[in-house]
Order: sequence, then C-alpha cells, then structure tokens
Amino acid sequence: MTRNLIAAVLATALMVPLMARPAHAQTGPDAPAADPRVERQRNGAAKLAGLVAFVDVFCPEAKGDPQRLRGAVSRLGVDPGELAQGELHLRAKAYTEIYQKDVPANCKRAVETFGEGGSAVPGLIVRKERPGLSGR
Repeated sequence: MTRNLIAAVLATALMVPLMARPAHAQTGPDAPAADPRVERQRNGAAKLAGLVAFVDVFCPEAKGDPQRLRGAVSRLGVDPGELAQGELHLRAKAYTEIYQKDVPANCKRAVETFGEGGSAVPGLIVRKERPGLSGR
C-alpha cells in the first residue's frame, strides 16, 4: 500500500511526464510483457534520485537526505545501486535536467512536497546547515 501511495503521489506531485521506454527494450509480438506497476515504481525511483541530485546542486537552501532516498527507493522495490549506473541512472539524470527548466519553482516544490512537512516522503529534502560564525 505504501509503495503504491508513494508512486501515485510522485506521479502527481512532480508533474513530469513519464520517460519513454528504453531504446534497448525488446518490442514486438515476442517481447515479454512488462509489468506496468514495476515500471512505474522504477520510474518513481529515478524521479526521486533526479530530484535529489537537482536539489543538491541548484537549491541554495536545501539538500537531499541520502538515507531517506535509499529507503524510499527500496520501498518502491528498486535496488538503490541501480541508480548509480545503467538505464535508471540515465533516467535520473534526465529528470535532473528537466527540473532545471524552472529552478526556483522546482526548488520550492521539492521543499513543499518532500521537506519535513511534505506530503510525499517527508524529510527527503532538508535545509542546508549554515556554518556557524566562529571567532565571535
């Protein structure tokens, strides 16, 4: 239930179109049927990873929590290691690029949706700690 809820919230909250099937995917009458639920979960994991990468670089007041990301991706049924290379890594990078099209709006949306009080994966996005003023 939690996996489906996370996937549904991600799909609506991020408002980013689903990525096309990979070019290397087998097509035609002999191709194995892909489980749409699994594909949605894999795509949701790529969206989360792309969002965290985007926030880490482009949002001056926020950063992603790597442990929460691994936990959320695992709850979606995806091995977090798959996001470091291969097809899912490329998908995550594509999402990072999509989020860059409107940096201020996407930083705000990321904090609202995935921050401490967020409606989807609360605590995935946290405020960056500001270094203390030493010597005063």
